[in-house]
Amino acid sequence: MVSQREGWLKRLLEFVFYDLILTMTAAVGTIYHMKIGIQTWGSNGDIRPLLALADGLQKQGHQVTLVVSSIDNQSYQPICDQLGLVYRQVPEVVDFDMQGFAQRSFKMHPLQWLRALLDEAFFNYEVDIYATSQQLVAENDFVIGHHFLYPLKLAALQQHKSFISVMFCHAAVPNPRVPPISFPDLGTYFNKLSWALLDIVFNLTLKKPLTRLWLEAGAPPPKNILSELLTSQQLNLVAVDPLFCRHSELWSPNHQACGFLNLTEDTEHWDFPQALTDFLASGSKTVYMTFGSLQAAVPEWAMDLFVGAVNLAGIRAIIQSSSERYLADTQLDNIYFIGKHPHQKVFEHCAAVVHHGGAGTSHATTQAGCPSIVVPFMDEQLYWAKQLQALGLAGKPLPAKKVTSMSLATGIRAVLDSANMTDKAQQSRVMMQQNQGVAKALQLIAESLEI
Repeated sequence: MVSQREGWLKRLLEFVFYDLILTMTAAVGTIYHMKIGIQTWGSNGDIRPLLALADGLQKQGHQVTLVVSSIDNQSYQPICDQLGLVYRQVPEVVDFDMQGFAQRSFKMHPLQWLRALLDEAFFNYEVDIYATSQQLVAENDFVIGHHFLYPLKLAALQQHKSFISVMFCHAAVPNPRVPPISFPDLGTYFNKLSWALLDIVFNLTLKKPLTRLWLEAGAPPPKNILSELLTSQQLNLVAVDPLFCRHSELWSPNHQACGFLNLTEDTEHWDFPQALTDFLASGSKTVYMTFGSLQAAVPEWAMDLFVGAVNLAGIRAIIQSSSERYLADTQLDNIYFIGKHPHQKVFEHCAAVVHHGGAGTSHATTQAGCPSIVVPFMDEQLYWAKQLQALGLAGKPLPAKKVTSMSLATGIRAVLDSANMTDKAQQSRVMMQQNQGVAKALQLIAESLEI
């Protein structure tokens, strides 16, 4: 009789335990496998990192929708199809003359440049972007957005859902040990005043147009544009490798460095052209030259600058070309011209890289173990140039407003002749390989949302 009672009790416990396991599994599945909306705006450098993050989230089992507003009208439908992401492009076409804008804005003050860019490539589409943001928030459990996408932040606030922002340059993160761009370093106390002054300047310049949408929606806008409106107060992912983040321990808690969000090269399935393989094998290591997405805006000027510098420096070079004079996959003496391609694979075969100081190219160059020669076009790129210089990974910046083929050739030779700079580039490569930006971002998102 006792054994029968024990058997009955055992079966009852097994049933209860099994039911509990099923309930917990269902609950975890409901929480963990979420619907996530991601929205971004800008050029390739603003979109690729969020593609990488979307890919990471999708591989975790989440359902991800990516919405892109591409100012150079590039479609990311093919790669989203490959990754299994739902893709929308809003608007389908942005009427923006990038080449003309680059020529007109070449010598503008940074805030003047930003206002001009927004006037031509954002404000005209704000209503459509906001409507898409509202739909994206409604369809998903939470949303992630480019730090400048305040329409998405507003839509998330209205629907009481979490909004996480992603920033690609830490220059705008207030830090008492680091002054704002173009401000002198006057020590911790005065640096705090400099950041407060920068908030005032941003408010005076941009608060009215950037808060118009909030006021029309009947929502009180954040007090400060730079430090509040343009980032999430819950979690702002700073997609910058820790190598570059000096004194990040002093950031406010919502700012978290996750590292570079790198869209892996195997994702894009790009193979070396045979002609490039032959060129690399035919002589000493080359210098790579590109201005990234900016190059399409000034193709002929860039090619004249690059070709002239190569001849003056007496080097072999790979030059990314968007010029009709120098077609992709052709060679002229000691220069190989290449079209659009993933940078990382080619950089690894180079002795140094000439670039504009974009966040993505600065990371890719360092990750490949290459020192840099930086020709910045704007203040954010100058900031990256100075970051690389401070780490011993680049020489003195050569601003695009003043650079000549001769000054560029001199800068290239200085870097190539510096064994110390080459060694530091290799050491930095090893350090960056230990940091997995997408994995860290996924961890920070999970901790922030408690999932």
